[in-house]
Amino acid sequence: MLRIVTTISALLAGIALLLMGSGLLNTLVPLRGATEGFSDQTLGLFGSAYFAGFMLGTWLCPKLIRRMGHIRAFAFFASATAGCIILHVIHVDMLFWLLLRLVTGTVLVGVYTSIESWLNTGAPKERRARVFAVYMAVNLGALALSQQLLQMDNPLANLMFGIAGFFVIIAIMPVVATRLPQPEIVETTTLSLKALWRAAPAACAGAMLSGLAMGGFWGLGALYAGRVGMDTGQIASFMSLVIVAGALFQWPMGVLSDRIDRRLALVIVAGIAAVGGLLMALLGSSGIWLLVGAAIFGAGSFSVYPTVVAHLIDHLRKEEVLSGNAGLLMLQGVGSAIGPALAGWLMGITSMLMLPLYFAVMFAASALFSLLSWRDNHDRIVEEPAHQISMMGTSPEALEMVVDEQKPDETPVEEEMADPVNTEAGDGNFAR
Repeated sequence: MLRIVTTISALLAGIALLLMGSGLLNTLVPLRGATEGFSDQTLGLFGSAYFAGFMLGTWLCPKLIRRMGHIRAFAFFASATAGCIILHVIHVDMLFWLLLRLVTGTVLVGVYTSIESWLNTGAPKERRARVFAVYMAVNLGALALSQQLLQMDNPLANLMFGIAGFFVIIAIMPVVATRLPQPEIVETTTLSLKALWRAAPAACAGAMLSGLAMGGFWGLGALYAGRVGMDTGQIASFMSLVIVAGALFQWPMGVLSDRIDRRLALVIVAGIAAVGGLLMALLGSSGIWLLVGAAIFGAGSFSVYPTVVAHLIDHLRKEEVLSGNAGLLMLQGVGSAIGPALAGWLMGITSMLMLPLYFAVMFAASALFSLLSWRDNHDRIVEEPAHQISMMGTSPEALEMVVDEQKPDETPVEEEMADPVNTEAGDGNFAR
């Protein structure tokens, strides 16, 4: 396993550095936008445009990757991301920033798709789940650490956008230097939403409602922290706390989900997230107790999507899993695109405390729907129960790493990875 991780370390380093920059950018945009006089509704639209770009990217980026090759595609998408970051400070305008957020969301899907499909073919089938676990740990760790970069200078200064762009640019270096063979992306179809709903309505509702809530968090969470009186260091700690709590609790929540009816697991994790949001709304700016509410919110909210995915897999045949996950990502993407705009509008007509209350309502609705679904009928698993893993909604290629049944390790260590020495990294031969 160590040999495999060492071999793919360039890919892991690239995605970690890129997430350091993009994670910082996602926090800077609402903070800087507020000082530029943009309303809460407009700041919410920035978040919505970002996730709308994610949806566009799931359709557009695989075509570009097949044409360019993974290395050149990664460099292309990362360069576009860095360019968008710098343009935020060159021209401050609402419509221009909306366009930048749309493009940023689109090209980041290209980054995720490039890396995840590459990792999928870069590890033996029986060890992909463990490689994916390492990848997710790198993702969440980089996102949490990116928030601490806020303390390097005033988050409203242009320098912070330069720092974000710097991390994205240097992320290209380890990826273009790797000699790991490039894979080919396989086209996947999407199950109809009607078929997904028939298979697992609780999963469909959970994905949509989770997107509505978490889109609001990623788009406006830092703004909320600033509005309740937190300084730069405290905003960084607030955002990091939610992410770290979510990462730490995914494993115990996953164990629970594997042992009970998955719909009850959804009731529990969504209920925990709702309680956390309610505590933040009730406690307002009450110091340590606000952070307690944030930690509880993170612990539950980050566990909802992996529980939803596992519940869906329980109700699909093996050959339907990848297309089903693509449909689930689309539902979550729709929710994530609507969520920031809706939450920003609610904050604009009420107060800042509406944001955590909005989180509580979305996750409470998810918990209630799952509870009613559990009471209505017996859960019929199609083939074998799935094993829940820690994951985030990034690209359809992510789930492919863990859908195959694990088999005994029969491959010698020396043959675990394809020999990278015999393949030129930048030949681009798989472009059509």
